[in-house]
Amino acid sequence: MADQIKFGTDGWRGVVADDFTFANVRRVAQGSAEYMLSLSPAPLAVVGYDCRFASEDFARTVADVFAASGVRSLIFDRPSPTQVASWTVIDRKATAAAVVTASHNPYLFNGIKFKTETGSSASPDVIADLEPRINALESVPVPDRSASGDMVSVYDPRAPYYTQVGRMVELNSIKSAGLHIVHECMHGSGYGYIRELLEGGRTEVVELHSDRNPLFGGVNPEPIPPNIDSSMEYMRGGGHDLCICTDGDADRVGIIDETGRFINQLQVFALLMLYMFDVRHIIGPVVKTVNMTSMVDKLGAAFGVPVYEVPVGFKNVAPKMMETEAVLGGEESGGFAIKGHIPERDGILIGLLFADMIVKLGKPVSEILQDLERRVGPHAYARHDIHLNRETYDQDRKRILHTLETHEPSQVAGVKVDRIRSDDGFKFYLTDGSWVLLRASGTEALVRIYSEAADKAAVEARLAALEDIVGLRAHA
Repeated sequence: MADQIKFGTDGWRGVVADDFTFANVRRVAQGSAEYMLSLSPAPLAVVGYDCRFASEDFARTVADVFAASGVRSLIFDRPSPTQVASWTVIDRKATAAAVVTASHNPYLFNGIKFKTETGSSASPDVIADLEPRINALESVPVPDRSASGDMVSVYDPRAPYYTQVGRMVELNSIKSAGLHIVHECMHGSGYGYIRELLEGGRTEVVELHSDRNPLFGGVNPEPIPPNIDSSMEYMRGGGHDLCICTDGDADRVGIIDETGRFINQLQVFALLMLYMFDVRHIIGPVVKTVNMTSMVDKLGAAFGVPVYEVPVGFKNVAPKMMETEAVLGGEESGGFAIKGHIPERDGILIGLLFADMIVKLGKPVSEILQDLERRVGPHAYARHDIHLNRETYDQDRKRILHTLETHEPSQVAGVKVDRIRSDDGFKFYLTDGSWVLLRASGTEALVRIYSEAADKAAVEARLAALEDIVGLRAHA
């Protein structure tokens, strides 16, 4: 019997040569083609891919299966950020996009992200239609590539995407500002994009790890410490204004200030909100995931706008953004979207907005962060990733969630629990305004525990307390 293909928070992921195989990629492509044909008699698909092992070959297989099913496709001519595929869907009025990527996951993984006609992640409704189509297929024959003919066109997606980014941010003012920007590419598919967007002025862009390396230099391509310790060290050397770090498929972003300090993802989101409201004068609702910062709730109250909290994953953020016409959407993992672009993460654009922030406010990032803390008070945050045995993960996961379901704590680290949310893991909102959350991954043998509180010690106390309750301990 064929493997069951299951979509997680954004697409399907698997271990290369184990469950991510050409046979399974053909099944996903065939099921996706049938889904697109149910929407349109003559669908057009966008096919993108990242820098992982054999991604271009998997992508070509997807395009050939599409062609054999009667679906035309534009296949990218180079590894490119996932959001570039999303924008191409909108720009070319395509039916959907399939992007071969495992995003920020370890090098052993690859995957396919499916984007709908809005450019956003497949919603739970779309997944509910896609998955049964894919899993009903035992196998799909290898398509004859020579028969694809003009059903598959090789496409350079950069120019239309660059034009769109130019609509979202004043590139000329950044180019002429004489900034020194570092782009930490993490061996991912974002290489060249920021450099090309800012060419031709006084601003200089230095790229780090811009070469293709499917092993990602031995680190996970997720733009958080310790994965970006070398770029933080580079920034501590001085002489640069901003380091924009992008993940394996460049839809997530990490920000390092001019002193070499990592600006955590919660701070980045609050800074973006303040920038959109105060600098760009675009004020409106904000959407955040359950593991996101309470700083935006404080800012929302100050500006008189609603802040909506949804389960983790842009498949939940995007529909809420569209429904509420939100100005900003964000998740803890470094994915942020802004109104007027795509309802999807874009690490390239967000990095450029930080450059614009420096230019417009005439201040370094470290001072802009101090201004934020004066508005909302000090906020510390940490996340523990606890890796479990893949073989026993299903039982472990059930036990942990059952423990929290049946033994809901009335206090965590000595602070009373005010309320609990349990639709995406278990989130405990404490009476002092802090919170702690446990989530069990659907794609990896991994439990994540997150907390935000007034200082680092309070954060660690809350993380440790919840780990004790469920009988887990993060390795130091």
